[in-house]
Amino acid sequence: MPFEQAGASFPGSAFYYLEAEQRPLQVGEGIRSDTDDTVSGPLPTARPIHIDNSGVDRTRALQCMTAAIYYEAASEPDAGQRAVAQVVLNRVAHPAYPKTVCGVVYQGSERPTGCQFSFTCDGSLARRPQRMFWDRAENVARQALAGFVYTPVGLATHYHTLQVSPYWVPSLQYLSTIGAHRFYAFRGAAGSPATFRFAYLGGEPMAAPHRRDDSADTAAAAAALDPLALQRAFGTAQPAKMEPVAQAAPVAPASPPPPAYSAQVQQRGGDTLYKAQNLPDSQGIKAEYANSGRWIAAPAN
Repeated sequence: MPFEQAGASFPGSAFYYLEAEQRPLQVGEGIRSDTDDTVSGPLPTARPIHIDNSGVDRTRALQCMTAAIYYEAASEPDAGQRAVAQVVLNRVAHPAYPKTVCGVVYQGSERPTGCQFSFTCDGSLARRPQRMFWDRAENVARQALAGFVYTPVGLATHYHTLQVSPYWVPSLQYLSTIGAHRFYAFRGAAGSPATFRFAYLGGEPMAAPHRRDDSADTAAAAAALDPLALQRAFGTAQPAKMEPVAQAAPVAPASPPPPAYSAQVQQRGGDTLYKAQNLPDSQGIKAEYANSGRWIAAPAN
């Protein structure tokens, strides 16, 4: 053995020549895969949203969507940017969130914490965008607003970076990891395809964060946006019973008051001066020609 040769050993060197005990490999021991709780089968996919309303709505929506993609995923590949854009559109279609792109992106920005997209309240907007990356994000945003659907994230409404693990992770349905983000959807009725309504109605607000407000009302609004509370609310909500609405009696249109004529006009006849007289009947056919289209006599058989 080498450690028994002169000059090739030192006190205790025999320890390093011992064969280590081979421990059987425990496959999966202490390891949790991202795919353990994924949805089996094909994901339900979103439907296109076309924002072709007025120029104001289109411009503001493009500005807000570009900002979300840039500040959330500027350095990611196209797949990561498209996934972020799809989450924004999925929230626009979900009844628990605003119905506009800017409303979704800047929701909660009036609070120092609790904003739905962290860049809107953590000071990131003070960083001036780099033109090359901004143009790239704008191109992805333009395609998303024109109806492009990124199917790998399905109906995802939440995501987080790989560096963090929010408290709501165990309760929502994990879908996939794309780029630097993990994507999730609501479970149960809140995440059902029937809950979403992919129809854009317009009315985009200003493409900017809201004014800061630390009042109790905004704190209550933040609590209402808790994803677990939203998921529970949809799960326990009962369909409202539709009651027949009584038909109101038709109301006759009010007649306008007669015009007030001057004394001189009243002496000349007043309102009769302005009423049509001796008009032809509605058909406009003279009496002698009224039967011109009829048979003079019954045709012989």
